[in-house]
Amino acid sequence: QVQLVESGGGLVQAGGSLRLSCAASGNNFAINSMGWYRQAPGKQRELVASITSGGTTDYAASVKGRFTISRDNAKNTAYLQMNSLKPEDTAVYYCNARWYSESLPWNIMNTWGKGTLVTVSA
Repeated sequence: QVQLVESGGGLVQAGGSLRLSCAASGNNFAINSMGWYRQAPGKQRELVASITSGGTTDYAASVKGRFTISRDNAKNTAYLQMNSLKPEDTAVYYCNARWYSESLPWNIMNTWGKGTLVTVSA
């Protein structure tokens, strides 16, 4: 099984920056893709950004040009650099990983982190 640990959330003023980290740990696994999702109060969870093992990225329209997702494959860690933050970016940010056991490469698993709160004040 794979576990995800997120860090880097906090309180920041509008226009500021934060960097989130998500570290995956476990035994004998490989990750297909990692992503960041967020859920604001009263709203559904939405994709913020994702990155494949090959480095292909995808972003929500609302964060393009402000957020950057990156990944250190050797460390099984994904990062989300968030710049020019806005109050509407306030949410709990969840890390997601799609992975497989090296003994079952056709069986793609999906794991979520517990989330980290990002609060952007006006």
